Amino acid sequence: MPDNPIFVTRPSLPSLEDFVSSLEQIWNSKFLTNGGPFHQELEEKLVNYLGVPYVSLASNGDAALLTVLKSMDLSGEVITTPYSFVSTTHSILWNGLTPVFVDVDPSSGNMDTSKIEDAITDKTAAILAVHCYGFPCDVGAIETIAKKHGLKVIYDAAHAFGVKCHCGKSVLNHGDASILSFHATKVFNTLEGGAIISHTKTQKDHIDLIKNFGIAGQEDIPFHGLNAKMSEVNAAFGLLQLNHIDKVIEKRKSVSDLYCSLLNDIEGVTCLNETAAGDQHNYSYFPVIIGDNYKHTRDDLFDLLKSHNIMSRKYFYPLLSNIQTYQNYPTATVGNLPHANNLASRVLCLPIYEDLKHDDVRRICEVIAK
Repeated sequence: MPDNPIFVTRPSLPSLEDFVSSLEQIWNSKFLTNGGPFHQELEEKLVNYLGVPYVSLASNGDAALLTVLKSMDLSGEVITTPYSFVSTTHSILWNGLTPVFVDVDPSSGNMDTSKIEDAITDKTAAILAVHCYGFPCDVGAIETIAKKHGLKVIYDAAHAFGVKCHCGKSVLNHGDASILSFHATKVFNTLEGGAIISHTKTQKDHIDLIKNFGIAGQEDIPFHGLNAKMSEVNAAFGLLQLNHIDKVIEKRKSVSDLYCSLLNDIEGVTCLNETAAGDQHNYSYFPVIIGDNYKHTRDDLFDLLKSHNIMSRKYFYPLLSNIQTYQNYPTATVGNLPHANNLASRVLCLPIYEDLKHDDVRRICEVIAK
């Protein structure tokens, strides 16, 4: 077995020398948080890079979701997907709302829009959809349904940095708001962080108040908020990351393309990256689906790769609807979510990152083939 493990992901990092220079500026300014110069600059540059109206930086993607749901003053039920990370549904519970699960499209892992209307009741307040693996949801269908029933639409776009829909515009311009995660494992990271995309200055100002405890002035706190601010250190790191993000995505694409070419002829292995991407993908993950006609089960392949020092990930598994917190909700049944349950039992995310060597990709594919 090779001595050096191949991890499922590795973070992209800027030059240490450049980061030290940014730290020196922070030390000299003594401005560590509360919307300092690096924070303001990163918001402005992200607006331009992403092609969106307004960006509010946050301490992480989870805090961004909590904040945006709080900003909408919702009550009742939120229709969402079981095929996501726990932050998606946890944010619903933290806001005193009830998650209602609908099944997914097995070709992308995104919410099956044909199931949404059947889940709407007089208690439904919003739809919280996820751009799974960075693959764009059917935003047109979701927004048609939302408009018809007077619902808010929030997109968990944690995976979707830089992604464009088939319309050629940023996926982040859809819905009433979107959130991003800048966690260390994401394509664009700020060590830890996130952001909220809003569409009006009034909406951004409201969100910025909420993420700063609801403080409007020293003696003016009109409502309760939370502390979801990004520090200057994280913002400075993000600015450096933004300088080379296009090259990062380009290198990840070359890894994804090689995987697809090598795995295409292996019976029982399907690459989602070839079928579900929009006009501009970011190659944040490389999910494959293991079919019945493959020689191993998904779990056996996971163990086999691990025995070769190759770390893959069953992502997303288990389903949110199957974990203890949510399994007793009426819509969490296997009968209601057949595609999501099937997908969760078959999906495996293979290693992908900026500096993954092509020889390592070939080695991974050889293990899968043999």
